[in-house]
Amino acid sequence: MDTQTTSKKMLSFLDPAQPQPWASFIEQIDRVAPHLGKLGYWLDTLKHPKRVFYVGIPIRRDDGTLEHFEGYRVHHNLSRGPGKGGVRFHPNVSMNEVMALSGWMTIKNAALNLPFGGAKGGVRVDPASLSTGELERLTRRYTSEIGILIGPNKDIPAPDVGTNEQTMSWMMDTYSVNQGATVSGVVTGKPISLGGSLGRREATGRGVFVTAREAGLLQGVAMKDARVVIQGFGNVGSVAAQCFAAAGARVVALQDASGSVSNPDGIDVEAAIACVKAGDRLVDMPGVEVISAEDFWNIPSDYLVPAALEGQIDASLAERLDTKIIVEGANGPTLPEADDVLAKRGITVVPDVVANAGGVTVSYFEWVQDFSSFFWSEQEINQRLESIMSAAFHSVAELAVERKVSLRTAAFIIACTRILAARDRRGLYP
Repeated sequence: MDTQTTSKKMLSFLDPAQPQPWASFIEQIDRVAPHLGKLGYWLDTLKHPKRVFYVGIPIRRDDGTLEHFEGYRVHHNLSRGPGKGGVRFHPNVSMNEVMALSGWMTIKNAALNLPFGGAKGGVRVDPASLSTGELERLTRRYTSEIGILIGPNKDIPAPDVGTNEQTMSWMMDTYSVNQGATVSGVVTGKPISLGGSLGRREATGRGVFVTAREAGLLQGVAMKDARVVIQGFGNVGSVAAQCFAAAGARVVALQDASGSVSNPDGIDVEAAIACVKAGDRLVDMPGVEVISAEDFWNIPSDYLVPAALEGQIDASLAERLDTKIIVEGANGPTLPEADDVLAKRGITVVPDVVANAGGVTVSYFEWVQDFSSFFWSEQEINQRLESIMSAAFHSVAELAVERKVSLRTAAFIIACTRILAARDRRGLYP
């Protein structure tokens, strides 16, 4: 690899041609300014991450060659507690994206009233291109490089796109070896055998369903025989699909990296999950029609769940969506200008900072259980999750009616008020 190519790769986070989700986050923050009163004095602190960390990650490939990857960890705001946010392994990871995701974690944790600040991490890599050994070496080197930032009372990573329980196991072990003692609470989303929590893997998808159900009750959209369209069929989308199907809804369209499929009578969700687990493509499963990506967005639905990546719904797409309720399973899937279009069209958007907060909520439970070395049953976990998420959703919905704003703006008002009240009380040092 020549010097010019290396420099371009190393500075990818500065590329203006890349999507700029941080700008979307800033616009969402600006929209709550008129609602904060005296706390608005501190609003600018949310427009500047507390700490932005870039790391170079050299690893030796299986063939003996050396390759460098770029990694990030961002602490957006720690006014209410230690940082909390996932680690993403994806070829499109950039500093701009990680900054925005850390900001959304700040808002999400405050909206759910969890005692955390916002953080996020990522490595610019396609994990499918690495062997298991290479992936382990990458994860351990990344963990070691960000080790000065993380810790059970400082910053607690978790799985995200492209990472899983195994990734968290390597991260926990690497940190623990460097500390000279087992520190199970340094990450969440771990296997049960290493201090993980029951119900953690299903938590985000389950939370999406809970908020969708509550929104449907307010909007008069019955769950029985409701038409559901889901973009993304990974951990979040697949579990959400199971919950919708169990409640009597029809999942009429799915989309993943292999393509888009539909069935107006309802896709067999369990068969779709089995297909993907077997390593087959969703588009090759029987009983569905393969459709184009454009046709996927044109399918009429009662609930639309974007559960893939950010920036999926722009103003143009928002003009033609035929749905009643959008439930954001992904982080930042709807651009601010699309929010305005959807509001004018009377389409309810349950924002990501509430809808997909099930994962971080059960991560909080896992963190608490690790500290106490006392673990709850899955039934207890699910009951606590449902109680917290339902209460958070209804608080947001009530404020939205009171202030005559969208659910997203209401969630940001609640979150920013909590964060900035803490900032105000703590003051500035020095």
